[in-house]
Amino acid sequence: MPQPVYRTLNERQQRVLWATIRHYVATAEPVGSKTLAQEYDLQVSSATIRNAMGSLEKVGLLYQPHTSAGRIPSDSGYRVYVDKLITPETEIGQQAVNCYTQELDWASSQLEHLLQQATQILATLSGYIALVTLPQNLNQVIRHLHLAAVGRSQIMLILVTDAFQAQSIRLDLPELEISETELAEELQLLSNFLDYKLRGQSLASLKTLDWRELDQEFQRYASVVNLILEEIWQSCQPQTISPILIQGVAEALRQPEFAAINQVQTLLQLLEKEQDSLFPLLFDRADASSEPSRVMVRIGAENPIEPLTSCALVAANYHQGTMPIGSVGLLGPTRMLYENAIAIVESTANYLSGALSETVA
Repeated sequence: MPQPVYRTLNERQQRVLWATIRHYVATAEPVGSKTLAQEYDLQVSSATIRNAMGSLEKVGLLYQPHTSAGRIPSDSGYRVYVDKLITPETEIGQQAVNCYTQELDWASSQLEHLLQQATQILATLSGYIALVTLPQNLNQVIRHLHLAAVGRSQIMLILVTDAFQAQSIRLDLPELEISETELAEELQLLSNFLDYKLRGQSLASLKTLDWRELDQEFQRYASVVNLILEEIWQSCQPQTISPILIQGVAEALRQPEFAAINQVQTLLQLLEKEQDSLFPLLFDRADASSEPSRVMVRIGAENPIEPLTSCALVAANYHQGTMPIGSVGLLGPTRMLYENAIAIVESTANYLSGALSETVA
């Protein structure tokens, strides 16, 4: 199996890649070996730098936009840079938290207004398009749950919530060496047990339940119970998305990457009228990570929708308690100062998670 590209790079090539990207981010101009030798302390000659740049081009991390031009990073080059060559800048992250602490009044302001303010601060500090989703409504409460056998290999889960929404979900059973009569009896017991345990529980709480240590009589159904919880969670997600708060569009579109009017039009169409396509890239409902600040970075063609294939999207979920309920993101050109973008998104997600959890408590 071939090694990942970054593992084939020696230290000099890594330093040249880092310097090339830093220069291109700062100037938006292709860079040559002579410039890197003059402006960065690489401690080698321009000829040696040129050879390293040639090697980086061969493995697809740099390329020449024109034959006579210097080189610029590819999407793959940015990916190696983000994954292996940088450390997020803590100073701008702390600066963001300081701004939120000073300017957001959680005691007397409406939540949407506070998130609008946070979105504006995020855009101002970063220079990119700031995106913040409003919290998802995960407060439905389970009123009733029932399990019924469908032959020997499947069960039907019937669920009713306090919003009087009924869900029917078919689930596969593991192979069990018992008769159909015994299966029906055990499912009735399991159904009563789950109904008793889950009645009155909010959907949000399901992601934190861990029933690997069930009572002995239900051990053979441990995997089924966890599957049931996951299916309830997935099936009861809100069918409509919450609006995305957006700030900083005008400033970000002054970047040279957005000079083509057609590109700007398709991007604005996405932001203004096609948020249902953008929303899943920002907010991962399935992310039950215990780390609220886990940052996702999609670069160029890693974005699955066409208007974003020349953009970078940096996003992280914010939580209420341990439950992800919304997201924070920055959208800009792939020529992004990722050190700052990652740090400010991470700090913002952490800040909102803490503030919302304290508000509820």
